[in-house]
Amino acid sequence: MQKTALLLGLHCHQPVDNFHEVLDEAIEKSYLPFFEVAEGYPEFIFSVHYSGWLLEYIRDHAPKLFALMQKLAERGQVEFLTGGFYEPILASIPSRDRRAQIDKLSDFIETYFSQRPTGLWLTERVWDGAIARDLVKCGIEYVVVDDYHFISSGFDVENLNGYFLTEEGGKRLKLFPINKHLRYQIPFAPEREPVAYLEEIADEQLCAGVIFDDGEKFGIWPQTHEWVYEKGWLKRFIEAVLESNKIETMQYREYLKRARPISLAYLPTTSYFEMGEWSLRAEDAVKLEKIRESLAGSFSTEEIEKFVKGSIWKNFLVKYYESNQIHKRMLSLSHNRSEKKGYLENLYKAQCNDVLWHGVFGGTYLPNLRDNAWRFIITCENIAHSKKEPIRVEDANCDGYEEIKCVSDDLICVFDTAAGGALCELDIRDKAFNFTNTLTRYNEAYHSHIREACAGEGARHEVPKEEEGISTIHNEEIENPQQYLPYLIEDWYLKNSFVDHIVDEGFSLEDFQKCRFREYGDFANQPFTIEKVKKHAFTLVREGGIYEEGEKTSATLHKRFRLKKNRIKFQITLESAREGLCYMMEHNLHFAHADAIRINNTPFCDMQKIKAQHALTIEDPYTGKRLNFSFNMPMDIYICKLDTLSQSESGFDLINQGISFGFKCSEPMQGEKLQIEGSLKIV
Repeated sequence: MQKTALLLGLHCHQPVDNFHEVLDEAIEKSYLPFFEVAEGYPEFIFSVHYSGWLLEYIRDHAPKLFALMQKLAERGQVEFLTGGFYEPILASIPSRDRRAQIDKLSDFIETYFSQRPTGLWLTERVWDGAIARDLVKCGIEYVVVDDYHFISSGFDVENLNGYFLTEEGGKRLKLFPINKHLRYQIPFAPEREPVAYLEEIADEQLCAGVIFDDGEKFGIWPQTHEWVYEKGWLKRFIEAVLESNKIETMQYREYLKRARPISLAYLPTTSYFEMGEWSLRAEDAVKLEKIRESLAGSFSTEEIEKFVKGSIWKNFLVKYYESNQIHKRMLSLSHNRSEKKGYLENLYKAQCNDVLWHGVFGGTYLPNLRDNAWRFIITCENIAHSKKEPIRVEDANCDGYEEIKCVSDDLICVFDTAAGGALCELDIRDKAFNFTNTLTRYNEAYHSHIREACAGEGARHEVPKEEEGISTIHNEEIENPQQYLPYLIEDWYLKNSFVDHIVDEGFSLEDFQKCRFREYGDFANQPFTIEKVKKHAFTLVREGGIYEEGEKTSATLHKRFRLKKNRIKFQITLESAREGLCYMMEHNLHFAHADAIRINNTPFCDMQKIKAQHALTIEDPYTGKRLNFSFNMPMDIYICKLDTLSQSESGFDLINQGISFGFKCSEPMQGEKLQIEGSLKIV
């Protein structure tokens, strides 16, 4: 008899140490109600993957859900898949960390659910053949990937209803391609549609309807809790599946016993199609969309996607400077690991994927996720701290230029010679907090969508009627796009600290906030060289220029820094014959609660200018620290919020990434040596 094996799997994950209220809402609206409904249908067989730290949270904070999971596992209704315990992109972490994270989650599942997983959920479906050997060493027999992996490798979508064999150096794995059609139907379309599709593809060889997707789609995504539970979609779907004589619910491990592989397959390094779009530069992502649209009249979606591709996941580390910072700091900590207590756990937590990329979800745009990653990194530094090496010079971020890492008892500072010799990391060790955890305002593909919607090319989203199902977040239209236009700002330099500018007397607070002021120098985003390094101090230099009306005036900038305990002393020396312009030093600082800080004992507002000051004090109640700037000459100080517009599952969110401070010399340059001395002290 012709049948389809429904291999239904749910992947559930939250960023490591996410807000408890977010976790509790996910449990209440999605994870718990799914298991409660499934409990009533013992013959409804399914599979799940929960990241390890989320399972720990559920065990400790949601005992009702954890007990239900154990009950369904005991009666054989649910199969657990393993993966990296803290949900890393497996291809982005070192081999021994990869194996350790997989084994840690497998051990947890075996301890609490009496199963030793042989299947693996691949984080964000990022496949790289380099991981295959480690998976086999961890006892993995099969991996769930995306059907796009196979389509982009040359397979036809209609021939993917099963599993495939692959090998890497003779090490074999079985691969299940997730069915995109089902992924977009479940749970968004009326239940009769995916059921009819599953019945339609049934054949004598027991084909598979492979669906393994975010569990958050069952209750957390917009409209889904009401649709799936209150209006009964899940119950109707389960009942329709169980009543069909052409569908059999099954676990992946059982299907492997009953079906033969379709064929041998070799997959490219890739993820799902949307991820390839998101990892492109904004202008290229827009071009990719237009190319697809131009081909749509002549070719099917599957035919287009077979030949038209985006980038790979690791390109996020090229696209976002801040993501690469976190990733490369993690790699350095892994390479120079300590065996001291707590080190490895914090290292593994720092490998969580969410903070490193941005698509429909906030990801690296979310400061709290970056704060968590930096907390794990700084904690590792504290555990392994040695006073033998106060300054280290190395190219840790793999860009071909050196960074200077300075460590005292109180602070960790990293200066990037490639990025204007700026301070890109300022950690207070006792609080494990990075004050330079800001995010540059990047151009994004969705900026062009907003502009198009403002031009009348977008439509207002209307909630569909119940019988039509609900919209996925990928299909949401932009509501009231005009409100977002003021926030479509692109920075032309990285928003670090000790960034050097040459500006004119027309420089204004508004132009500073919108990054549209006129720059005369070539210091803010160009490389510096290391001139001298001592035990606690170093000097950077750039032989640059000041430009106006096509003419260049030579200018040399020396930056001398000394780190001692809780203070960074600095000396900026600018030599140029140019007169009439002003030097400005920019700092971009991150605060967990920016609205709560006080500046010179006054609550901070959105924007402000302070004239002719020798000092500035910033009080941060979150860390309990005061940041004291002092200068040897009067400075006009420009202060404004560093806000970015982030795409999210609910539309767009305006997120504060920190505060920008511009310290501009009150008097213009006189065509001679300008020397600014001062310090930043954190108490």
